[in-house]
Amino acid sequence: MLAPAVALSIPSPSSGVWHLGPLPLRGYALAIILGIVAAIWIGEKRWVARGGQPGDIQDIAIWAVPFGLVGGRLYHVLTDQDLYFGAGEHPIEALYVWRGGLGVWGAIALGALGAVIAARRKGIKLLPVLDAMAPGVLVAQALGRWGNWFNQELFGKPTDLPWGLEVSDDVALRAGYEAGTTFHPTFLYESLWCLAGFALLLWADRRFRLGHGRVVALYIMIYTVGRGWIEMLRIDNVELDDVGGLRFNVWTSLALFVAALVWFVVSTRRQPGREERVYDEGRGPDAPGVDQETEVTTRGRADGDVRSTEADADRGGPSGTD
Repeated sequence: MLAPAVALSIPSPSSGVWHLGPLPLRGYALAIILGIVAAIWIGEKRWVARGGQPGDIQDIAIWAVPFGLVGGRLYHVLTDQDLYFGAGEHPIEALYVWRGGLGVWGAIALGALGAVIAARRKGIKLLPVLDAMAPGVLVAQALGRWGNWFNQELFGKPTDLPWGLEVSDDVALRAGYEAGTTFHPTFLYESLWCLAGFALLLWADRRFRLGHGRVVALYIMIYTVGRGWIEMLRIDNVELDDVGGLRFNVWTSLALFVAALVWFVVSTRRQPGREERVYDEGRGPDAPGVDQETEVTTRGRADGDVRSTEADADRGGPSGTD
């Protein structure tokens, strides 16, 4: 049964592109960029609080961000091949990232690979830096999902709920529904879920002093639980869309949740607490040969708050906070 338009609903923007002269500004791209900036800023604050040096997260992002964008696009293209390689389609459009289409699993996988490469080059221990970055990634995902709103894509099933999403008539017709149908705003559901997960991660990290990859594991568990039920609402088709009665991305969420849960339990038993050192031996601000007077160093306190640096102490100000 098709859902009629209702008086209360969420309108979609009439256009996802604005022009400053010849320069197009795309809502999708702006949402992604804003998410990346937020993730770097949050990750930097958390990294310094754990004993890292300012600027490390920015250096890692130089590797992680492009890797993540490539991975996200590859995952999308591989799971939606008919959009680009089907009859009458144009394969070159697989490169048109600005039109939307980034698979989160591919972005996380290759983004993590980029972070591994950057961390090893800088002598940074991998698990502590990933734990520092994980909450900010949830914020990036929350902001990035608004790009789907600008592009009028990846919405859910028809609904007559007051917060149903309006789309243009041609978008509704292409989806196989009558003009005026309103849909579940799955972009909004996922954005709110990610923000709630961000708050939960910060609380759990402070309360239990999570370390050794457990923040990352908890991040994966939180996100996959939300992604699983949100995925069941979506009506967009992907390759292997129905495997054993479930969408492919639901199976992916289940597998990753189990893997993260196992890691969390095993890590807790083998390495309780948090790492005392976040750099490899001979690397970092306290390595031999480093000028301690000019190198700003920070160390996480036992309660997880930020210890003021020597320079900050002189000014009477803190160095940062989670």
